[in-house]
Amino acid sequence: MPQSPIVFDRALLRRRLMRAQTLGFEPFLIDRVAAELSERLGAVLRRFDRAVDLGTPTEAVRAALSRHPSLGMVIAAAALPRAKPSVVADAEALPFRDGALDLVVSALALQLVNDLPGTLIQIRRALKGDGLFLAALLGGDTLTELRQSFAAAEAEVEGGVSPRVAPFADVREMGALLQRAGFALPVTDADRLIVRYASPFRLMAELRRMGAANALAERRRTPLRRATLRRMAEIYAARFADPDGKVRATFEVIWLSGWAPHESQQKPLRPGSAQARLADALGTREIGTGEKAGE
Repeated sequence: MPQSPIVFDRALLRRRLMRAQTLGFEPFLIDRVAAELSERLGAVLRRFDRAVDLGTPTEAVRAALSRHPSLGMVIAAAALPRAKPSVVADAEALPFRDGALDLVVSALALQLVNDLPGTLIQIRRALKGDGLFLAALLGGDTLTELRQSFAAAEAEVEGGVSPRVAPFADVREMGALLQRAGFALPVTDADRLIVRYASPFRLMAELRRMGAANALAERRRTPLRRATLRRMAEIYAARFADPDGKVRATFEVIWLSGWAPHESQQKPLRPGSAQARLADALGTREIGTGEKAGE
């Protein structure tokens, strides 16, 4: 089996998260996602006795879920030690046996795994039949302004472009990945959040406090040139500033949900098993093969 390409330096990611905790973690985005995750889970009318919060970098999800009477034990599984009950685990190598869990949730972590299809397969296997997976991860439009500004500045100042912003997933791809992993009833949707900052430097400082600084395996190892950084800020302000001088930054959050297959779930009808014609239901005339409309 071919090995997945190494896009992210997972050891560096852990160090980035540790540094963010030391600096004082910036919680606004993870808190917003945790609240939305709790609301979405609240619409599911069933009980989950054993749940795992996978990779979420703070306690925000478990705090939000603590108010749900339909939830039993919620275990945190993350690369860094967390409050009990928790296990230290990498999202790319889950320590749970097949069929051990009723629910797996995750907030803003799975966009940074190297083998997302493989991770989704592991999650599906860890769920019991009719167990639920519900997650949020950053999508492809996230930080598009920063990506464009850095690319233009490096091309102009240094004559080339280096990877500085992660290649996040596209919402159109995620439904297919859920199906490929074996999930039933997969659903995906996306939210876009525009946040304004006094300058691109304030944005970059906040990203460091989220543990979201550049951890790409192919990142440039040499220090960033001041001329490049200064030109990036100028381009960012020229292209993405509002009349009051503040700059915009996009965060796209992709939501995923899917169920471990179970015989009790609804099944799609077999092709050709319909009892009524669509044309009759719509009150229109059916056009046969080879027949032109209007004939």
